[in-house]
Amino acid sequence: MEKNRINIVLYQPVIPQNTGSIARLCACTGVTLHLIHPLGFKVDEASVRRAGLDYWPHVDIRNHDCWDNFIATESPNHLTLYTKFATQIYTDCSYPSPTYLVFGSETKGLPPEIHQAYASQLYKIPMRTSIVRSLNLAQSVAIVTYEVIRQQQLGHLIT
Repeated sequence: MEKNRINIVLYQPVIPQNTGSIARLCACTGVTLHLIHPLGFKVDEASVRRAGLDYWPHVDIRNHDCWDNFIATESPNHLTLYTKFATQIYTDCSYPSPTYLVFGSETKGLPPEIHQAYASQLYKIPMRTSIVRSLNLAQSVAIVTYEVIRQQQLGHLIT
């Protein structure tokens, strides 16, 4: 399969509305969506139709049984992972093509073993964590995705 310039990777997402919103973002931008299982919801045809996700067929969705399967299948050269525990800010990263933007589950984030394996590739979106625990997953994905689009100067391709 051809690799897209920008790939969003959701590690075991649990809230279907967030994944639906991210899928809409992918439909709007032409970004590939990777879902690392297990998921906290169903994405079968009946569930998608019931949720009113009429854009779902326009999203390049790739399902992976687990993290290791994703790594083996995609062989990504450039991964960036997002966590509120990182010290690097997402705008300080250069995003070559193709790039993979990895976001953890809404309830657990990314597991410690992934944090450790990719410690130099962890980034955060600045926020006042003394007031709020975190940003919504779909908002975080949108912020970083549009930064990559800006850096890669791809805005003219989204029509």
